[in-house]
Amino acid sequence: MTDMPSVDETLTAKAAGQSANAPVKAKVDAPPLAPLTLNPLAQDVAEQFSHETISPAMLTGVLRGIDALLITLSGIAAYLAYVGHGPMASFYYPISFVGGVIGMMLLEFNGAYAMKVLRAPLASVGKVFTILGGAFAALAIIGFFLKISEDFSRLWFALWFATAIASVVLARVALTVVIRRWGRNGTMERRAVIVGGGQSAEDLIRAIEQQPYNDIRILGLFDDRDGARSPKVVAGYPKLGTTSELIGFARIARVDMIIVSLPMVAEARVMQVLKKLWVLPLDIRLSAHMSQLRFRPRSYSYIGSVPMLDIFDKPINDWDSVAKRVFDILFSLVGIALLSPVMIATAIAIKLDSKGPVFFRQKRHGFNNEEISVLKFRSMYTEMCDPTAVKAVTKGDPRVTKVGRFIRKTSIDELPQFFNVLKGDLSLVGPRPHAVAGRAQDLLFHEVVEGYFARHRVKPGVTGWAQINGWRGEIDSDEKIKSRTEYDLAYIENWSLWFDLKILMLTPIRLLNTDNAY
Repeated sequence: MTDMPSVDETLTAKAAGQSANAPVKAKVDAPPLAPLTLNPLAQDVAEQFSHETISPAMLTGVLRGIDALLITLSGIAAYLAYVGHGPMASFYYPISFVGGVIGMMLLEFNGAYAMKVLRAPLASVGKVFTILGGAFAALAIIGFFLKISEDFSRLWFALWFATAIASVVLARVALTVVIRRWGRNGTMERRAVIVGGGQSAEDLIRAIEQQPYNDIRILGLFDDRDGARSPKVVAGYPKLGTTSELIGFARIARVDMIIVSLPMVAEARVMQVLKKLWVLPLDIRLSAHMSQLRFRPRSYSYIGSVPMLDIFDKPINDWDSVAKRVFDILFSLVGIALLSPVMIATAIAIKLDSKGPVFFRQKRHGFNNEEISVLKFRSMYTEMCDPTAVKAVTKGDPRVTKVGRFIRKTSIDELPQFFNVLKGDLSLVGPRPHAVAGRAQDLLFHEVVEGYFARHRVKPGVTGWAQINGWRGEIDSDEKIKSRTEYDLAYIENWSLWFDLKILMLTPIRLLNTDNAY
């Protein structure tokens, strides 16, 4: 695990075409103790844009599946309409499927899923015709070399080709209408805020606005400066507050991207901004629009033709988040099915052992610092329960019941959190959710660990990388919360489904070590 890269290190990595998003150790400035109160204008804007949007990446992913399905169904429909029977009947279906996959892949390789193409499908009819023509030519060549082409109807093949072209083009025309409507009503857009002010921010905004097929909606600007260097309105967009207030704003509004419009030579100012903002679960870009420095093309990402340096990316985004959600639901259902006898027995034991409810709810920090209600089996006497977790449970704690000691030591008390996963508040694997008022000795966790809130850039988990590395149980020292945070940040930066599966499989083994669980 390494320290957060400096601006110089980040730019050097970008110039070399390497990633600057190495595992980040918790050694950056913490955000304020509590979110600063937003001014009325910023509060109104944040609430106006608090609803979810549809990601272009998600839309194009769905369209890939639709195209493959349309081409496949076109082949099957042509077969049923013209051929309908014969000794080769069972081969028409798989060939139609192969044609759908090949057609979709060629459309992908030739840029047919770019948003600028999807916004103007009539202009790309020739391109779609050529690409799908290549797909069907490939099928014909494969059939020729396999010496099976004579076994299939040529009229069916021609009808399939015509039907596939027509269905794909019509689907794109319909999608264009939907995309334009979504663009107007804000359903599909990337929301951005600009950090900085003055002429450099105005030039950046003008450049973004001039891009054709632009899906960026600028919500406003945030800047720590006052006066002439940072006027209240830049290029028609209001200054909504300071960079510290931006943290609270981004927690409310569904901001997708922060663009830092500060000169790269102002390293101290840029670094100060990044230290505040990296805890947020969104993309952070450094504008290279007016920079005299030039790096390799692959070092940049672009808004249209406006170059940006990628500083931080939102973790587990778009289709990765879908894959993780499917993983969570599938394994949670399996876990509930397999462990239901244990949970039923635990509920009975709790009722027999002490008065009160079977379950216990506690407010904890969730994704994006939002408070969630985490479900557990009750392990304390009802009148001694501590929903705020101001006083951590210690070894031999008299508040813990007899059954409670056993289920805490074996982590059976955590099993109801499978239902939190199904609800969507938790993930199976992720940083463990800590109580909102959790403390290490006399200090709140974020007062001990700089950058602590960065662990909330993803959903918290039932189990995590820190827990299987021995960091579970009581947090009674600064070292324990710092080490947990380091492992949590390393997990976020190195996430993959295989990593989740590894942690999930190791969890029952590591639970055998109960030294710190009580």
